[in-house]
Amino acid sequence: MQIYLAIDIGASSGRHILGCVENGRIRTKEIYRFPNKAVLKNGHLCWDLESLWDHILEGMHQCKEYGLIPGSVGVDTWGTDFVLLDSENKVLGDAVAYRDARTAGMDAVVEEQMDPETLYRRTGIQKQIFNTIYQLTALKQQSPELLAHAARFLMIPDYFHFRMTGVQTNEYTNASTTQLVKAGETAWDRGLIRQLGLPDAIFGDVSMPGTLLGGLTPEVCERVGFNCRVVLPATHDTGSAVLAVPAAGEKNFLYISSGTWSLLGTENPDVCATPAARAANFTNEGGYEKRYRFLKNIMGSWMIQSVRNENGKKQTFDELCDLAEKAKNFPSLLDVNDPSFLAPESMTEAIREYCRRSGQAVPQTLGEVMSCIYRSLACSYAETVRQMEEVTGRRFSGLYIVGGGSKDWYLNRLTAQAVGLPVFAGPAEATAVGNLLAQMLYEKEFPNVAEARACVRRSFEIRKVEK
Repeated sequence: MQIYLAIDIGASSGRHILGCVENGRIRTKEIYRFPNKAVLKNGHLCWDLESLWDHILEGMHQCKEYGLIPGSVGVDTWGTDFVLLDSENKVLGDAVAYRDARTAGMDAVVEEQMDPETLYRRTGIQKQIFNTIYQLTALKQQSPELLAHAARFLMIPDYFHFRMTGVQTNEYTNASTTQLVKAGETAWDRGLIRQLGLPDAIFGDVSMPGTLLGGLTPEVCERVGFNCRVVLPATHDTGSAVLAVPAAGEKNFLYISSGTWSLLGTENPDVCATPAARAANFTNEGGYEKRYRFLKNIMGSWMIQSVRNENGKKQTFDELCDLAEKAKNFPSLLDVNDPSFLAPESMTEAIREYCRRSGQAVPQTLGEVMSCIYRSLACSYAETVRQMEEVTGRRFSGLYIVGGGSKDWYLNRLTAQAVGLPVFAGPAEATAVGNLLAQMLYEKEFPNVAEARACVRRSFEIRKVEK
């Protein structure tokens, strides 16, 4: 029986999850978990790459300690962030995080080179100030010497795969989040890259999920105690999560990949980069087998997590749900995608200031703050579903909530009430499961994606959410 290892790294934590197919069901086991957090370094929010790499190796070593040696492994992370390597494959500068303020005003700089309508038509990607295109523009403006000495551009999971194997490649689903890949293709828009004054040569080949990179380097083998294949999953965490949506043979389904962000969308066979899609700020990110994740980024549990942290984590998430439910009649609502909520010093104060600024009642208690967040998220989901139906001309059969947020019973219930569709929740570890599925599909455990999704539905608790 083949064992597979998914290394799934999110913005607040990472985990090593082993999986196999046994008696027609997917079995999983979490083997290692570790923290992740952007830290202030040289005036910017940055990721600690060396700490993450140490955790990757330690988690793999734990597989050896447990006597559970995987036949293959793959890494997924969040999107948009990257590293630059010099000619000796050393990292140039810091791995700056997408929530850092360095991209402020960079949209105006890019628009001097290409108007927003043309940029959207060429890439199909929604405008988000943290997109890689704006991060690279900031780097060009603020630290041009780094780009001048760069030999290679790698997204974060690409970098870890390189350290595992010695192979440098850009995986497609994550590359698509840069806003530098051609819409409808699996290649960089090199004309756009040159027009922006970025060094074209640093962008290498784009590889699809399911690509075999090779085995582990001798150094990694010695450290972890075994060798195995490295197979690319959909390295963008949402790409992996969507692969694990338990929709089986359904075609007109919606999903929310619910975590730090809420990614609400559907799966399209073709890019939809119409003026109406742009006006609604929908994106066309790459998916497994070149399926397009037609979705909108919505601020998710980031707001809930931030308020909880500001209160010293005194309440569990269930207790926060109870407080929000008790304050459900508090009237104020938020635009959860307002820029003021991206990285405030205090989320609680940002929410109160938003309510003052918009002439609404200002929440005072923790319950009132949480009620604002929960009801506003549900309203945003409902509005996005309405826009999705309008832009695509489709009517959807149901909404699947996957990821950690699928365990949030109160938000799920509010969502079911707001969207007016059947809502299903689970699996909670969808990203890791999707990572495993890409490796399993490579090994022919399933004949196609539909069968893989059907197996997910059999293997995990999928709950219908009651209104």
